[in-house]
Amino acid sequence: MQFILRRLACLFLALYAFLSIPAWAREPAVAAVAAPVEKAVPALWQVSDADTTIWLFGTIHALPPGIDWFHGPVREAFDGSQELVTEISDTDPLEMQRLILAHAALPPGQTLRDMLTPELRSAYEAQLGHLALPAQAFDGFEPWYAAIALSTLPLSRTGYDAKHGVEQTLGARARELGHRHSALETPAYQIGLFDSLPVEAQKRYFAEVVGKLPTVADDLGRIVAAWHKGDAEELARLMNAEEDDPALLEMLLINRNKAWAAWIAQRLDEPGTVFVAVGAGHLAGPGSLQEQLAARGIVTRRVQ
Repeated sequence: MQFILRRLACLFLALYAFLSIPAWAREPAVAAVAAPVEKAVPALWQVSDADTTIWLFGTIHALPPGIDWFHGPVREAFDGSQELVTEISDTDPLEMQRLILAHAALPPGQTLRDMLTPELRSAYEAQLGHLALPAQAFDGFEPWYAAIALSTLPLSRTGYDAKHGVEQTLGARARELGHRHSALETPAYQIGLFDSLPVEAQKRYFAEVVGKLPTVADDLGRIVAAWHKGDAEELARLMNAEEDDPALLEMLLINRNKAWAAWIAQRLDEPGTVFVAVGAGHLAGPGSLQEQLAARGIVTRRVQ
């Protein structure tokens, strides 16, 4: 379940900027302190043929301030492209709210805490207390939404923010340059992945989040550190440890990477330069996007 926790948390962060988490829940506990700027060299790959270049860049959807990653080969590749492609693109907040209510809200008369064992409910309420949240904070939501929303709170309170994330930086630069911005998936599709999890799997994941909540920021910090220095092997180890649910692995990682590899193969038939930016976990380890491209006879070359 550790593998699933990491995958779901990273997928959720792609939607994080648009989700309807109350402001009182996301408010940092202490004022942020300006961090010194650190140069990062995250990994960059290239796929190309005679008249097409596709850059592959692994993203972290929410970052703390003070990480300068948009320079050198990454910036040159991006500025030389005509199109930005991300997992999802900008979404109307009202539409996102509608999707959440349609897919994450429990039916009237049901509450999240009533679905939990007495032991889990007690542990969950204790964690809410540590976060200075009311016990009923997520009562109206299914376990998958409550779990992932809960796991983002320590991140936002320790400085992680989607506004520092890779997608928002690239999106702003694309608008500045007049680049087209398209998406591989829709918010409805991504939310549907969560909503399709069996209830018992959602509850297991919720229990895992509650138990690991005190260390979630440190866990993500190790992932960011590996991304920071372009260490794809370490990133794969951190992201892909304890792969204990093959069905969920297939749904959340492999099937999506196969679909994206098919998109890239088709896009190679058109001339031009495209910058594809997806969650860094998709470009590391078994089942990676590079592996799916290799299965199609498409070679990727590490650039940075």
